[in-house]
Amino acid sequence: MAPYDDIADLPPRVRAHLPGHAQEIYLAAFNHAWQQHADEARREEIAHRIAWAAVKRVYEKTGDRWVRK
Repeated sequence: MAPYDDIADLPPRVRAHLPGHAQEIYLAAFNHAWQQHADEARREEIAHRIAWAAVKRVYEKTGDRWVRK
């Protein structure tokens, strides 16, 4: 896994469940975390956790949908 170049490169579960703006947040947060944690053994896991946390600051899951807070 490496930083994502485009929203189309995000994992299918992210693209399928998050609205477009939330996908942009995920992409930016993942890529930033990927760079910041270059020396970590669990780099990918950390980057995904940080990306989801960034999404959850702006969006919340209501039923099956992610909606802006």
